[in-house]
Amino acid sequence: MTSSALSETTSQDRIQWIRLSSCYLPLARAISDAKVLTGRQKPMTEVAMLFAEIQTRDGHRGLGLSYAKRAGGPGQFAHASEIAPTLLGEDPSDIARLWTRMCWAGASVGRSGLAVQAIAAFDVALYDIKARRAGLSLSKLLGSQRESVRCYNTSGGFLHTPLDELKRNASASLERGIGGIKLKVGQPDCAMDIRRVEAMRTHLGDAAPIMVDANQQWDRPTAQRMCRVFEEFNLVWIEEPLDAYDHEGHAALAARFDTPIATGEMLTSAAEHGDLIRHRSADFLMPDAPRVGGITPFLQIAAQAELAHLSLAPHFAMELHVHLAATCANEPWVEHFDWLEPLFNERLEIANGRMLVPTRPGLGLSLSEQARRWTRESVEFGERG
Repeated sequence: MTSSALSETTSQDRIQWIRLSSCYLPLARAISDAKVLTGRQKPMTEVAMLFAEIQTRDGHRGLGLSYAKRAGGPGQFAHASEIAPTLLGEDPSDIARLWTRMCWAGASVGRSGLAVQAIAAFDVALYDIKARRAGLSLSKLLGSQRESVRCYNTSGGFLHTPLDELKRNASASLERGIGGIKLKVGQPDCAMDIRRVEAMRTHLGDAAPIMVDANQQWDRPTAQRMCRVFEEFNLVWIEEPLDAYDHEGHAALAARFDTPIATGEMLTSAAEHGDLIRHRSADFLMPDAPRVGGITPFLQIAAQAELAHLSLAPHFAMELHVHLAATCANEPWVEHFDWLEPLFNERLEIANGRMLVPTRPGLGLSLSEQARRWTRESVEFGERG
């Protein structure tokens, strides 16, 4: 068989149908972190999810997702609806080429932020198709390094949570098998942060992994003082002590203190993460695949991090990030948030401080009936076989 004939044989499948869904996940309780207490944001009451379902001519299907908090959901859905037709008739295996094609389709609105967050849903769905077609989990398709990853809980540690409830949440998480506890800090009164962290360290003991997250609410002098105070608590990391784009400030903290610095979740492209890495601004990078544009740019970030000998702790969306973290050379952490669980029929397993990587083909996820009920808007392109 000639090379041209082989190419025709192996590349005949094409994208035939796409459905986009704008789904709003209500939160059981309004969520407040430091950005709320400093007056910069309102409490969060819902998460806007963007789902992309793609089907090929040969009947292969994939599910992808992106999301927005507080604002941006309608914009992501609108932009995704504009660029979706560019995928029809294309080879679903050409994921990198299709990412670039979608990026150029919306080039006038840039290569970061909302523009690539809309692309993320398609990119994840295409990887899901590729893995399902191969009969492999996403992590195995990409090249897995491990069958489980360390995990820590965030959803029980927000600032609206009273200290007694905070302690109960932390104990329950550890008893469930979650490996670490993250506490929100960054209140206008720094003394309250110190008291909460000290109380949790006393409650959980010296060995329990504890992280803190200031959500970008400290200035440089405050961050210096708080990092110095927190040295005694043996924290896994101090997250976002400064503005997300203050790479020099984060680098100074990382160089000065023993406690690792973590940041990156608010960055929205691989290029922005490249700047963070070049400045040596963090010990733990926290890329968010939906925020940076999907799996394609996430893998670019992970490769840069490995070369720089940095560890990853992907932000949010554990259902996706457990697969990506499993491919990291350096031992990562995955953030446990139970918020998204009602959207899917499947659940992740946790034991002995670690999250087990699903072995089901692809992401191993299917949308629940509840997700369909929470869908406010949907649109289809092409013809479903």
